[in-house]
Amino acid sequence: MHSTLVKRLAATALAVLMTITTGCASSDAPSSAGGVVRLKFWGDWSGEGEQQFKTMTAAFNKTHPKIQVDYVVQEDMLTKFLTASTSGQAPDVMFWDRWRTASYAPKGVLTPIDDLLKKDGIERERFYGEALRELTHGGKLYGLPLTVDARALFYNKAHLKEAGIEPPRTWAELEQAAVKLTRREGGKLVRAGLSMDDTGLFSMYLRQAGGQMVSDDCARTTFNGPQGLQVLDLWSRLIKAGVYQSGFEKGLGEGTDAFATGKVSMILTGPWNITTYKKYGKDLDFGIVPPPTGPQGGSASLMGGFGLVIPQAAKHKDAAWEFVKWWTAEKDNALLWARTSLNIPGNVQAAQDPFFSGDPFWKPILDTLQHAKIRPACAGYAPMEEEALIPNLQLLMEGKSTAQQALAKAQEQGDRVLTENNQ
Repeated sequence: MHSTLVKRLAATALAVLMTITTGCASSDAPSSAGGVVRLKFWGDWSGEGEQQFKTMTAAFNKTHPKIQVDYVVQEDMLTKFLTASTSGQAPDVMFWDRWRTASYAPKGVLTPIDDLLKKDGIERERFYGEALRELTHGGKLYGLPLTVDARALFYNKAHLKEAGIEPPRTWAELEQAAVKLTRREGGKLVRAGLSMDDTGLFSMYLRQAGGQMVSDDCARTTFNGPQGLQVLDLWSRLIKAGVYQSGFEKGLGEGTDAFATGKVSMILTGPWNITTYKKYGKDLDFGIVPPPTGPQGGSASLMGGFGLVIPQAAKHKDAAWEFVKWWTAEKDNALLWARTSLNIPGNVQAAQDPFFSGDPFWKPILDTLQHAKIRPACAGYAPMEEEALIPNLQLLMEGKSTAQQALAKAQEQGDRVLTENNQ
């Protein structure tokens, strides 16, 4: 579904990328008898996701007899895409995790769509601006948003009621609530007041404190400062108070969701878990509020999501564009997708439909999206976070490093990783 840790692009994949030319011409000559253009649509969602995609391709195919779209599930999709791009077998449309754009767009493997938007009079205001920004590189737009998501605070209503507290709105309230909600038996943690398993959320806390992760030019990290210390001081106090311990959730057993089973009272997670948690019915009565604000009142959340892109080596770009704009730019189709997949659409008008805005679970996510920001659009950001930042934050969580040491080492290693990947 949605990974909280972004994975570094493999060196072999990047090597293939460097060999791909950008001069592939678009051709919409019919690929089968009867003048019908057949589009290859690649994605890596299978199971329920595959059926959701096929709902959309069937709806499109029914209204576009001259363009027929076939959805093909691809495992290890990116590697296959790179190989296919050099061998003339590239798909026409791809399901795209948007954060990848900063790494792939510079290599010339994606088709800019600015002129297509202008030609068809599609206003950028139809879409969430941050989602468009994540699909942009070097001033060019490389796709349209399909979904948007943002982290919010999910809380166990029964636990909070028992403790006599309201859902926290600030860091101070979050800290007090987490301590009060924690349960230990014989010194052993049996219920964590707040999940602290995902150290990748540091960037969200940092923005709540008024800081930023990297410089605007992507040349260096900027988290080792007063705001970064405020975040880690909060985390350190929570750990010292016994609210959490490293490995707690993993120790519950594979496939066990700590929040769903009542072992965690609060968790910062995304809308992809709403359906899962609803399935627990009477066993889990939960609510959602936007993430607590930082020490100076800063609101922030992390936006993620997917889009649709057209490969530079696609054979049927014009027909592919028809499919992409039909799905994302037209409100009714974007809403059909949203209701089918239970994802907030990247189309703002569709997202504001009562299906979402009138729902007590989805409405707090919509509210959170108003101040949610994407990860920095730097080619080196993902490997910097995974290789330099998160391992050092993990040492802090395990009591093997101080806040100052963790930030200093993460800065030193992170600056090097940024430099290596931004060249």
